[in-house]
Amino acid sequence: MKSTGITRKIDELGRIVLPIELRRSLDIGERDALEIYVDGENIVLKKDKAACVFCGSSDNIVDFKGKNICTECYTQLRK
Repeated sequence: MKSTGITRKIDELGRIVLPIELRRSLDIGERDALEIYVDGENIVLKKDKAACVFCGSSDNIVDFKGKNICTECYTQLRK
């Protein structure tokens, strides 16, 4: 794991701020989902890959009224 040399303190509500440089370089935007898991003694944040709310596929995802739907499920919904 590469160290960035950046440290942040946790606030009273348990939050931290991810620096804009990291968010830009990793293409993390406002409201993007991050997966949080533990690897040994490390807390890992991973950008959650968009997946279809119906079948779980992450291929050919489109946004439909704020929900991720694959084109196959979208086609089935239109029928």
